[in-house]
Amino acid sequence: MTRDKYSAVWVSHSSISDFIKCPKAYYYHNVYRNPKSGNKVTLINPPLALGQTVHEVLESLSSLPVEKRFREPLMSKFDLVWKKVSGEKGGFENIDEEYKYKKRGMEMIRRVWESPGPLAKLAVKIKMDLPYFWLSEEDNIILCGKIDWLEYLSETDSIHIIDFKTSKKEENNNSLQLSIYYLLVQNCQKRNVTVISYWYLDKDKLPQKKSIPDMDKSREEILKIAKEIKLARQLSRFVCPKKTGCIFCKPFEQIVSGNAELVGLNNYRQEVYVLNKSRGSESKDSIII
Repeated sequence: MTRDKYSAVWVSHSSISDFIKCPKAYYYHNVYRNPKSGNKVTLINPPLALGQTVHEVLESLSSLPVEKRFREPLMSKFDLVWKKVSGEKGGFENIDEEYKYKKRGMEMIRRVWESPGPLAKLAVKIKMDLPYFWLSEEDNIILCGKIDWLEYLSETDSIHIIDFKTSKKEENNNSLQLSIYYLLVQNCQKRNVTVISYWYLDKDKLPQKKSIPDMDKSREEILKIAKEIKLARQLSRFVCPKKTGCIFCKPFEQIVSGNAELVGLNNYRQEVYVLNKSRGSESKDSIII
């Protein structure tokens, strides 16, 4: 088959997670477009607003030389970026709720400022706006995604993958996130990955190291799900596992039915909505950027 990235099915950690949780939620988040505007749609809520802001501040450092990364106080950057999600733009119901989340974000930034660890060391930048590679040319499937931080380990000329976490809840051991990032980094540049970590910014001063995934097993597992996604798209069949809808697809159904409030467009020109009713509990937050 001739490679054609425009006709290929693109999958990422975010879209795969959507599909695993609920194929219908995957459809609304990754396929559906507002028939009036032609734009894709997404939701914002306080946990997502918090994660989006902290990630943007920290990820911006990787494009700077080591000696310039901490010249400007990180809290100043945080305050500037927070304006993008302040008020209804971040799904906050009131000033008190916004203050609670902003305070959490400030604590994370303060922790990094006082103990930057790998962020004060050399970093690797993949020369692609969106890193991707052909997961399967035969099946016309591409795996893509952005990785939060790639630390350069000079002693071994290798890479340490770091994923920032702003949720209070630790990542499930069955998550494919690190496997996906591992495959991306191994296939999008020449250096080997020798360390891989989660950094729980809400509580830890340094990243938590995890086991290096098995490349062949990871590819096989991810390709299996990607093929299911491709088939669902071909058949236009996206069925929620619960007959009455679930916590993952119901919020999107409120957008489609006109029961959510449009608060703007994000950097990907997706329409950003907030729900008019309860947005769910803190324990269900999940930040994937």
